[in-house]
Formats: sequence, C-alpha cells, structure tokens
Amino acid sequence: MEIRLAKTAGFCFGVNRAVELTYNLLDEGHKVATLGPLIHNPQAVADMERRGALVVDTVDDIPTGYEVIIRSHGVPRSIYDTLEQRGLVYHDATCPFVKKIQNIAAKAEAEGAVLLVAGDKTHPEVQGIVGHTGGEVFIFSDLDELKAWKGPSDPSKPIFAVAQTTFQVTKWQESSEFLKKAYTNARIFDTICNATWARQQEAEDLSQQCDIIVVIGGHHSSNTQKLVQVAAKHTRAVTVETASELRPEWFANVKTAGVTAGASTPSSIIEEVLNSMSAEINDSMSFEEMLNASEEKRVHAGSIVKGIVTSISANEIQVDIGAKQTGFVKLSELTDDSSAKVEDLVKVGDELDLIVEKVMDQDGVIQLSRKKLASRKGMEEIAKAAESGEVVEGDVTEFNKGGVVVNVKGVKVFVPRSQATMRRDEDYTALVGQHVQLVVTECSGRKIVGSINKVTAEQNKAKREEFWANVEVGKTYTGVVKSLTSYGAFVDIGGVDGLCHISELSWNRIKHPSEVVSVGDTIEVYVKDIDTENHKVSLGYKKAEDNPWEQLKNNYPIGSTFHAPVVSLTKFGAFVRILPGVDGLVHISEISNDRVEKVSDALKVGDMVDVKLLDVDFDKKRISLSMKALLNDDAE
Repeated sequence: MEIRLAKTAGFCFGVNRAVELTYNLLDEGHKVATLGPLIHNPQAVADMERRGALVVDTVDDIPTGYEVIIRSHGVPRSIYDTLEQRGLVYHDATCPFVKKIQNIAAKAEAEGAVLLVAGDKTHPEVQGIVGHTGGEVFIFSDLDELKAWKGPSDPSKPIFAVAQTTFQVTKWQESSEFLKKAYTNARIFDTICNATWARQQEAEDLSQQCDIIVVIGGHHSSNTQKLVQVAAKHTRAVTVETASELRPEWFANVKTAGVTAGASTPSSIIEEVLNSMSAEINDSMSFEEMLNASEEKRVHAGSIVKGIVTSISANEIQVDIGAKQTGFVKLSELTDDSSAKVEDLVKVGDELDLIVEKVMDQDGVIQLSRKKLASRKGMEEIAKAAESGEVVEGDVTEFNKGGVVVNVKGVKVFVPRSQATMRRDEDYTALVGQHVQLVVTECSGRKIVGSINKVTAEQNKAKREEFWANVEVGKTYTGVVKSLTSYGAFVDIGGVDGLCHISELSWNRIKHPSEVVSVGDTIEVYVKDIDTENHKVSLGYKKAEDNPWEQLKNNYPIGSTFHAPVVSLTKFGAFVRILPGVDGLVHISEISNDRVEKVSDALKVGDMVDVKLLDVDFDKKRISLSMKALLNDDAE
C-alpha cells in the first residue's frame, strides 16, 4: 500500500504559537492556566496537564498566582475586562487571523453595521468574535441559513460579513456570491486563514488520487471535520485521534492511502499513525523518511525525481531517472520561452529536478516536467509567504479589466485593480512589464491573490514622514504626474500626492490639465501652500518668468501697439488679447472717431485689430487700449 502525506498536515502557525508559549512558560516554572482546552486535541491537552497546566472554564476558576493563557481561538472582550479587574497576568495567544476578525467586529459596531458571521455558533472562536461587537449580529452555518435571514432590522444599515477561520471554503464562496447579489451594501472580508485554504485544497486534491483518506485530529476539532467533509466528496474518508483507532479492515484492497491532519494535531501523533499504517517500514525511521522510502518503490504521477540528461533533440530531452522506463521532457515543459532552444537550456550530463506527469508502462515511457516542478516549489514558497506576510517580487506580465497578473517564481498571482495602484484613477495597465514587490493576501488552490499597493503604502510611509519633516513653502520638487481631473493634476513628490490646480498649470486659460501635462510626465513643481493638519499640499507649475504680466511690464511700455484678436464684446467695449492670457479693454469711445452706438456694429469676435496701449493697472490687472488713437496718429 502506498501512503501519501499532505504537505501541510499538522500544527498551523496560530496553534504552534500557542503551544510553544505554554510549554515555554511551564519549562520556566510558571503556574499556567488555559481558558478552555488550549487546542482541540485531547492527547496534547493531557500532556500539558501532566506538565502542570490547568484547564479552566471561567476566569473565576483560576487560582491566585496562576498566569492565564488565552488560546488561539480568542475570547470576547469582556474576558479581558474581567482579567484586568482580578489583576491576573495573562498571555494573549489569540491567532493573528482571529484577531483580525475581532477587529472587524469592533469596527462593525463603531460604524453601526450588522455583523454576519459564517461559522459554528457554539465554537469558541465564533463566540469570541461576537463578543467584540455590541451591534446587531447574525450567525449562519451554510447558504440555506443565510438565505433564510430576513435582513437587518434597519435596511439602511451597512453589512460586514466575515467567516470563522476554519469555515469550509466552498460554503464561504457560495455565501459570498449570494451576499454580493442580495445586499449591495455588504462588505465581505475573506477571513478564512491561509493555512485552512491550503489544507482544504490539498485534502481535495489528495482525495482524488487515493482510495481512502485518513484525517488525524480531535473528534471535536472544527478544522479536522472540515477536512473530512472536503475529502469525502471524492473518496472514503475516516478520522482518528490516535493510531489506536485505526482499523485494519479500512485498508483491505487499498492501493493508495492519503493522510492529512488538522491544525491541532501534533507531529508525534501523525508519525505514530503513519508507522502503524506501514508496519513493514522500520519503526526507527522518521515519517518523512518513511514516505520517501515508500515513494522510491514505484514512480507515479506527482513523484519528484532527479534525472540525468542522456540525449537532446530539437523539441525534447531524454533523461535517466533510475527507473525501468525512459524519461522524456518536452521543450514546452522545460521553459515558458517559446523562442528558446533546447541546447541553450541543458547539456548532456546535467542533473535536473523533475516531476512525473504521466507514466505509460505499456510504452515504457515516463513524461516529466521541469516547469511544473518549479511552479510547485513556487507555490509552496508563495503559500508560506501568504501565511507569514513576507514581501515577494515578480514581473507584471498582463492586464485585464479586473487587474494585473504577476509572475512570481513561475506562479501567476492576480492583483485586483484596486490593489495594483495607490489611486483609483491611476492607469494600472502601465504596470505591465515592470518588476514589482507585492504581498500574497490569499492562497487557495489555484486562486492566488496579491496586493502591490500594500507594499507601496509601507514604502511611501517612510517617504511621507521624511517629506512632512522637511517640506516648506517655496521648496522645489521633481515629481511624477499620477492622475488628472477636471480641476487639476495630482503629482507624486515622494510618497505624497500634491494637487497642482488647473490655474497653476499655465498662464494661459486652459480647459483641461491634459493641455499641459500627461499622466506619467516627470515635472518640476514648487510648494505653494501646506495644510499640515489634513496633510494636503498645493503645488505650482507655471514659472514666474513666464508670467505674461511680467512680460508686459518689462517689454511693452505705454504707447506700444499690437495687432491682436477681439475675444469678447460687452456693452461698453471690446476685449482684445494682446498677449497669451492678457486681455485689454477697448472702450466704446476708443473704437472709432465716429460715434459708435453698439459695439457689435463696429466689431465682432475674431476680428484682428490694431490697438495702442494707453494705460495699465498692474495691481488690478486692468489694461486700457485704443483703436482711435492709432487712427489719429495716422491722420497726423
């Protein structure tokens, strides 16, 4: 019987953190009490009790002198108040993913929103989440219960929707889709923990390859039971807490058995179960060694092997993997570069890490892939990055109406449009071809989602702090035009977007900023005004030396003449544009030596006329012009 172990079986980050904290305190001689069983695994809890840890149901049950551990499931905020009142020392081991949901619950109360929680209402995690809001709450376990809900008591109330971290992924997806259609004001938060997404997807994939799946975990563990439900859709699934619960008849005629474990299952119990399932393996071997030994017996689809290149052709290579079959790797499985040549990628004698795609015993051939193995390794690294929040790098390869695709270690990561750029109206398609940094926010099977602007925001934070520490009116900056509006251009001047009003872009009258600048332009601007309280900056772009009024003062004395267009008419005269952005008035009495009853009888907009500069009030920006004066000059 072949045994396949899921890669993510066992303690998740939150559980491991809580367990390590407890054992460390016990090792240091502290008296420790946990509020409820620390994890849903009776064997692990019993071991802690043997070491001296107390399991209590309420704060009142905690003896004086004991330090309290709040388990990874979290507790209502009222528990924190009670602990403070009693003056007890406590250690908060609430899982960061659970803490995030608690903060959303508190925000729902602050914004007067209804909180919808997908989960088991009797589960301590759900009870803890609900205990962080004083507003309206509805808990549902599946789509039917959600559909039966009559809606908020006040239809105008906003809705916040969250899920228990171990909620079944497919159920949450169904519920989310329904909420989007039924309640357009609902804000849906993806709160199922990344490890849960990965475990459930892995269990589903494994169950399609095996005759039976053994799920190791507490019988009362929520995430363990979810794994059983997911696996049972494709094959026979059983659950055990320890190896003693295994039944030999389960494995009659079984060729391939899969093993996975809930997030509260210690590695020692996993190893015990594996050793019991494979009695022919030496008990002294670790379960990792046991699995490797099991896989060495027979090469199957999904096996990772090492191959020595034995020959090269135009479209494929032949490799020796130490099996009776001959291994082949097609060019398309070596690289994504369609223009690449095999001889440029590998040489005879090279050792390659490969994954088995297909075993064709009847032909004595094994199809292998280098590309898919790289993608799998990339997936593992991305899954770790998703759980840890680590920043990764990749190249933006394409865009669509929803966002952009980033190639990270051979894996396609989708970045929604809202998470691609810092401004909603910024051109996200310009990212194609750029090397970017991002964080992976969701990793569930083939659904991998990331955010570029979360990294950008962190980087900009330091720039903003430096900017506000040194900015002053009149200071010049080189910035990049990030977006245009009808009233001006937003310019990034180092992590801060300043507004250059349309009136500050040009001395000429313009209808839209695009007449002067374009998105992506690098321009030099200066600070006109600062609002430190609201962190707003007003910028100027037009230069003082280009001011047409200054040009008028310096280059055109009284008596200067202009051949210029009429730009508008009034009852009392006509305005003539003598310089770009500078209009002067020809009073009705200065149009002609003859009496003019109506300005429109003598002039129309667009006429080119000769005028003489009579007077300028630079403070009020008023200019007096005369056509008649030139007529008199000609007569003289």
